[in-house]
Amino acid sequence: MSWARKRSPWLYHLCTGTCNGCDIELLAAITPKFDVERLGCQLVGSPRHADILCITGTVTKKAKERFIRIYNQTPEPKVVVAIGACALSGGVFAGSKQVDPGADKHVKVDVYVPGCPPRPQAIINGIYKALEKLK
Repeated sequence: MSWARKRSPWLYHLCTGTCNGCDIELLAAITPKFDVERLGCQLVGSPRHADILCITGTVTKKAKERFIRIYNQTPEPKVVVAIGACALSGGVFAGSKQVDPGADKHVKVDVYVPGCPPRPQAIINGIYKALEKLK
């Protein structure tokens, strides 16, 4: 089972509230131009099947409960990748009343991919680091 996880990890993409810049770049990393599937990665529709949880956007107070519930539904061993400045620190929305800055305040984040929005190459590098943590 662990051999298969290392060779073909499944990704679950969770947007907790954002401007969609990081979402577009994450989906661009999966397209044939950048081809994250060469690492064996595939997007899945359920967190219960995922090995790597990709978080984009600020953690808003409205989405915080759903975010923690989805994190708890992801089976062990799991790796969390925070993508973009908003997931790391709240980004440009950090001073807002509705934003809890940083995903790492709520769950354990293993890999950080900084940028606003980060380039697809940086996202692929973050996923590769996540694969190293799965090994």
